Amino acid sequence: MSLTLAIDTSTDVRVGLAAHGAVLASGAVTDPRAHAERLMPLIHETLHNAARTLADVTQLVVGVGPGPFTGLRVGVVTAQTLGFALGVPVRGVCSLDVGAVGYAGHADAAGEYLADAAGEFLVVSDARRKEVYWARYGADASRLTGPFVGPAAELPDLPVTGPGAELAGGRSTPLDGGLLALAGPDLPDVGLSPLYLRRPDAEVPTTRKSTLLQPRLAPGLKR
Repeated sequence: MSLTLAIDTSTDVRVGLAAHGAVLASGAVTDPRAHAERLMPLIHETLHNAARTLADVTQLVVGVGPGPFTGLRVGVVTAQTLGFALGVPVRGVCSLDVGAVGYAGHADAAGEYLADAAGEFLVVSDARRKEVYWARYGADASRLTGPFVGPAAELPDLPVTGPGAELAGGRSTPLDGGLLALAGPDLPDVGLSPLYLRRPDAEVPTTRKSTLLQPRLAPGLKR
């Protein structure tokens, strides 16, 4: 029996399970600062809700962003570690692609996706600093360009969806962990390198400062 475990931490924490064209369970933790603490408990909770264990998982799908440095790294590293421990393949997909599938189509009983969108659209997530991550999609949810990062005010004039759509005047739609598990195995494999798209906020200093305390001199004395 094929069982797909999906993980995404590009925004908040999302987990899903799917088998034979159906979503078995999904879960989410909406605290964007609790990725490391909440991901594994959420995985076990989702498995428990589906009456499954980690030993039943036959493949993993992980959203590799784009997203912030710290949160994104937690999901990707966890997926790689689980894949190695369980001896199962790990597939990396663009997180925005999942939002495109949710907006542009729906799955029939055989798991085939049927296009509903009228034309091209954008999938957007919050990149902070008044910027967004975004990509452009066709009506069939195929990615045409992107992903990119830039000011929300400079996006193409197209319908928007995704976790950060409200920043571009649209209606936000959180990433669905169950949909990631269901559609992920058929989405383009982009590898397991996280899509940061820009440098992390915290950078390594270019100059070193001495950690040794400087000796104090008595008043009136010179070095």
